[in-house]
Amino acid sequence: MTRVNKLLEFLDEYLQYLTFERDLAQNSISAYSRDIQAFFDHLDRHGIRDPSQITQSHVLSWLHGQRVSGSSARTTARHLSALRGFFDYLVREGHIKSSPCALIKTPRLGFSLPDTLSVEEVERLLDAPDATTTLGLRDKAILEFAYATGLRASELCDLGIGQIDFNLGYVRVLGKGGKERIVPIGKVCLDILELYIQKARPRFLKGRSSPKLFLSQKGGAITRQRFWQILKKYAICAGIDKKISPHTLRHSFATHLLMGGADLRTVQILLGHENIATTQIYTHMDIEHLRATHRRYHPRG
Repeated sequence: MTRVNKLLEFLDEYLQYLTFERDLAQNSISAYSRDIQAFFDHLDRHGIRDPSQITQSHVLSWLHGQRVSGSSARTTARHLSALRGFFDYLVREGHIKSSPCALIKTPRLGFSLPDTLSVEEVERLLDAPDATTTLGLRDKAILEFAYATGLRASELCDLGIGQIDFNLGYVRVLGKGGKERIVPIGKVCLDILELYIQKARPRFLKGRSSPKLFLSQKGGAITRQRFWQILKKYAICAGIDKKISPHTLRHSFATHLLMGGADLRTVQILLGHENIATTQIYTHMDIEHLRATHRRYHPRG
């Protein structure tokens, strides 16, 4: 496989991530794809075919060329946003060590908060699967576990049954960069997990064995795409009309912890964020909760 094809392979992987984990609109994904592929064309003209060879100078020269060709500042900002997202993904997945966009500043065009569900919406979602059926019990276990632990979709799908300690009530998670963290699991989720392992999981295995915790109907590990489909299905059943993806449960997990009084450092550890600055986005998400509390308890609220 040539190096230029490796770039395209990474792009295809990234677009799958945007589709199934971020649940972006197809128009947005197409726009990102066009911008990134245009940058690839620029790289190819300069003989750059390996992601590790791409530098900040290559990005700046391409953006400058776009401006000279008549692109507006907003369009240039969109180009940079597309590249930043792509290279950040490559860093997170371990394909490159650092992003060539990391030190490039972009105009602040607004602040977008991650989607989140209310506690009541989460309860409706978790109650949606029919746990009296094999598939329903599996799906309920997946949703309960995702919300109880805040794991990334990739972490959840790759989870081994041996990583759960039912006696102490925690899961050992192998996160990005091979870093391990311990995440507690509540009793409600543990009870559902045990029921799934006893009654539903053997029916998927059909006499075979697998180290993975959550299985497909064919007995293999559940995929991120299938996780996304399960979540969408039960969101509709629960009457939730918000845009929802596996990230939504992770965001809800973090937000509800902070609203309940958890400190930011603890949430950082549970989420597996290397830098607390990544976690700080969640401090903006419960502003309405803070305002309501202030109005209720402050003498001049």
